[in-house]
Amino acid sequence: MPDACHTPFWWERQGLCYEKGNLCFAGNKAQALARRFGTPTFLYSAPRIRENLARLRQALETTGRPYRLHYAMKANRFAPILTLMATERLCGIDACSPEEVMHAMGCGFKESDISYTATAVSNEDLDTLARFEKLHINCDAISTLRRLGTRAPGRNIGLRINPAMGVGYGDNALLRYSGESTTKFGIYAEQFDEALETAAKHKLAVTTLHLHTGCGYLSDQLAPWEQILEEAKAFAEKIPGLRTINLGGGLGVPHTPTDTALDLGQWAAVIKRVFGDSGLTIEVEPGDYIAKDAGLLLLTANTVETRRSTRYIGVDGGFNIAVEPAFYRLPFEPVVTRLKKGPLLPATVAGNINEALDLFSEGIPLPPVEEEDTLALINAGAYASSMSSNHCMRGQFREVLLF
Repeated sequence: MPDACHTPFWWERQGLCYEKGNLCFAGNKAQALARRFGTPTFLYSAPRIRENLARLRQALETTGRPYRLHYAMKANRFAPILTLMATERLCGIDACSPEEVMHAMGCGFKESDISYTATAVSNEDLDTLARFEKLHINCDAISTLRRLGTRAPGRNIGLRINPAMGVGYGDNALLRYSGESTTKFGIYAEQFDEALETAAKHKLAVTTLHLHTGCGYLSDQLAPWEQILEEAKAFAEKIPGLRTINLGGGLGVPHTPTDTALDLGQWAAVIKRVFGDSGLTIEVEPGDYIAKDAGLLLLTANTVETRRSTRYIGVDGGFNIAVEPAFYRLPFEPVVTRLKKGPLLPATVAGNINEALDLFSEGIPLPPVEEEDTLALINAGAYASSMSSNHCMRGQFREVLLF
């Protein structure tokens, strides 16, 4: 737990806190790990992953419905994490490409543990997927239904719908998969009857209804999320023999001191209100909630100087290995791995990529930082390493799972 030598920061908790001025993560001093492995290095906490999954299971138990929990592996596909989940039977997998399916199976998951949902699915994709007879496939287009039906008639499948309503982190439209603007995801109400007819024509049994309407929602967004579930219920009532409602992922974690954390009790209560009497099995497929706050990215400050009135801290990693601030305008919280005496002063933490958008944070209060100090970006366990690139040929990093 946080020590008494300083006023705790908003993000501190058991397993991520300062002890005698040292940032400790999963029982290890972060600065010592940076010296051992170098930087940039992603650290992941196996205990935190287990804790996050356990909280989700406890919440789903209160819905009164049978449930299945899948991890959205696109959030972080590091093989040791997947192997941990598979060997300890912590959850199933949500996959969105044939390569993800085979990677998950290579890490110990059975094909029956995997739910597949993708968009713009090619014939080559379908040829591969059809070979996995126990893999569950959710179709998000009438075209996919037609082409899968010619390859695997009689198969049980899911339909991904688009309820024309979206929810995500705050008011960030970049994180909504549906809403007022038409998006590429899922089948709209106007095409739903045609989708059902296409499935019937190919003797595809629709046993699952799937939706995923955005990423990163917290307690403040539960009211609109409940409206989305009510809309999905109207779709579900049109499908005879439906067994499962897959509510997608999107559960978020706080990124700033003013964020209200997602109350899983309230979240589960929403599910119970809408689907408690439905007779359906509930499926969810979080990525962020499971992995994001279970990860840190360690970086070294190599340039510390003031330009005009702005204190810049340049680090040895860029947006190409931690994309969310640049791509999705999600704030990243840089923290020091060793507290030094001195006031908190605003600083801009910048990456080492030759692009103007390569900023991890702007004007964030930080304790004194000197060149060669180690910084850590919290909430780096999801949608960072898995989305990395070799832009500017600076794509090198390490990953370590801590037990």
